Amino acid sequence: MIARRWLLQALALTPVAARAQGLAKVRLQLGWIPNVQYAGEWVALKGGLFRKYGVDLEWYPGGPNALASPVMLAAGKADIGYTSWFPFLDAVAKGNDLVLIAAVFPRNPLGIISLPKKPIRTPKDLVDAKILAQGAPEKTAVDATLAIAGLPVRWTQVPAGFSPEPLLGGQGDGYTAFSTNQTITLERMGLVRDKDFYFTSFDELGFRSYGAVLCTTRAYLTANRPAVVGFLRGLIAGWQEDEKDPSLAPKLVVEQYGADLGLDLKQQTRQNELQIPLTHDGGKKLLELDRDLMAGAMYTATRATGRTSLPEIDRIADFSVVAEAHQGL
Repeated sequence: MIARRWLLQALALTPVAARAQGLAKVRLQLGWIPNVQYAGEWVALKGGLFRKYGVDLEWYPGGPNALASPVMLAAGKADIGYTSWFPFLDAVAKGNDLVLIAAVFPRNPLGIISLPKKPIRTPKDLVDAKILAQGAPEKTAVDATLAIAGLPVRWTQVPAGFSPEPLLGGQGDGYTAFSTNQTITLERMGLVRDKDFYFTSFDELGFRSYGAVLCTTRAYLTANRPAVVGFLRGLIAGWQEDEKDPSLAPKLVVEQYGADLGLDLKQQTRQNELQIPLTHDGGKKLLELDRDLMAGAMYTATRATGRTSLPEIDRIADFSVVAEAHQGL
């Protein structure tokens, strides 16, 4: 019933009507392939929620062969882009005048899967452990976790892919993974979380960072603030509706927005169920940035990675845009 209402709203706003309403075109660069992690966008697009708040959204897929959002923004090929905390900081350090405007996942889904024979639940459990880790970002997370805890950075990295099966085969004590991805693989194998396997996020281990963050250039934000606010209003509304009906976005992405990718509906549905809690962080509103967290625990974690020349938080983040977006809902 809800989906039908949104569809009727979307159909009611024809291209002619959209032009008459003076919609602002906003180009969004995704950080990865179009899947359910962008549930807010898909629900908002289908329901006409971006247009409701004055925005005609055009989106570009990310993925292994796509240019990173900071590159697209710097080249003027996108207006707003998804990235993650450390790549954002690295882009700023290289002289890009970027501004962080929102955090879609204030609780980062990256963590470690372990088994009952050697559970990894605290930083000290990482010392001398063999960890199946995919690459540099995962290695950095383990190193920094140990450093923040004041423990020796002593562990063995075992090269790994994106399947947790080597962990089950005894090739390591832990496996770096996302709570919204590889844990589902284990569940579909019949394993039960907190019984047959454990997942501990790096957030829980003391290495605090945001997951998906949205950024833009300072010049674009200054010149197009109403469009940015309108985009965020539509996105917030999309995530609110997604939480009311978690079954809708998976269907949209499997049947429409990611139809060519061969996505599995059951997997996407479970992913959506697991990611919705990650959009909330205590008493913060959806997409809201936390200045104290960023200047405190997140900068502490950042310094532990070797990034020491960090700018003032208010120079790289605008905390007022999301607040303004919520006021208009």
